Amino acid sequence: MSGIRKRSSGATLRDVASDAGVSFSAVSKALRNAYGVSDSMRLRVQASAERLGYRPHAAARGLRGKTFTLGVLVSDLHNSFFSEIFGGVSDTASMAGYQAMLGVGQVQPVVENAVIDAMIDRQMDGLLLVAPSMSPADLEIVAEEVPTVVIGVHLPHATSFDTVNNDDETGARLVVRHLQEQSISDIAFFTLAGLPEARGTTLEFRERGYRDEMQLLGLQQHIQVVGASMDSGEIRSAALRLLSGKRRPRAVFCWTDYAAFEVIGVAKELGLSLPEDLVVVGYDNTPYCALPQHSLTSIDQFGQLLGQQATRLLLERVAGRTSPEHFVVKPTLVTRDSTVIIKPSVSSNL
Repeated sequence: MSGIRKRSSGATLRDVASDAGVSFSAVSKALRNAYGVSDSMRLRVQASAERLGYRPHAAARGLRGKTFTLGVLVSDLHNSFFSEIFGGVSDTASMAGYQAMLGVGQVQPVVENAVIDAMIDRQMDGLLLVAPSMSPADLEIVAEEVPTVVIGVHLPHATSFDTVNNDDETGARLVVRHLQEQSISDIAFFTLAGLPEARGTTLEFRERGYRDEMQLLGLQQHIQVVGASMDSGEIRSAALRLLSGKRRPRAVFCWTDYAAFEVIGVAKELGLSLPEDLVVVGYDNTPYCALPQHSLTSIDQFGQLLGQQATRLLLERVAGRTSPEHFVVKPTLVTRDSTVIIKPSVSSNL
């Protein structure tokens, strides 16, 4: 046992900042006895921390030294693409003598915050957040307390944490352009619904790429965006409404392969033939796409590479780097039988 007591109240630095009426950075500095903090500020913060039962674990971690563990937060376990990212993280961390520990945020900011607080309590040296739903402001708060790298949120101007992303806008444009080259113009976009509104998400950029490319190609009258949560039943219900409605599209571009497989299942139940009656395209190019029963055309955003690069940046942060870095991977369209390939010689790259 380390002798460091756990937070009995569950209070966080955010709670202390709110109680003391000061900024998060002021709390962090006061609890570290940093230079430039007045005595009155320090006493006020310490009083709030004591009243709330908060233990300054970040300071204790500094006294203990490194734990050689990295916390990895993923939004859910439905999306098999996250396992590819985690594989890249785990391999890279292991080579550097670190252990990656996985936590699930369930696409809920409250749960995400609880997982992150638990990882900080356990003295993890850095955090890698994969597609978090929390706001940019909350990400800044986390990064002030522990070295942080974020995958799946486009915030190129962030200074306190690094980002690693696929070029989601380009990926969506590749899909629309590919389908238009197959003489398909009525293309719907199937997205994730029910998330708190947050800027810079992959969903925002993929939908933007879809809309912009549709308009560029003169197909704006066919723009149709539908969505559902990651729940299988809700995806199937939304797909059923879309495919049995009066405005059934010729093609459905899904924000992730997981949703695309459900759409394919509903289409077959309705007696639709793929790709003759309906074309489906996914995003992530997970291993299941290559299975004969799916043969799903999808955007490859190189999950292993995303995980490797994010871990590299996080280890640099842990070692002391403070200047921000923002790494972007160029996506590739992998065509399979779920789309009508009329012109196989046409390049799918922008």
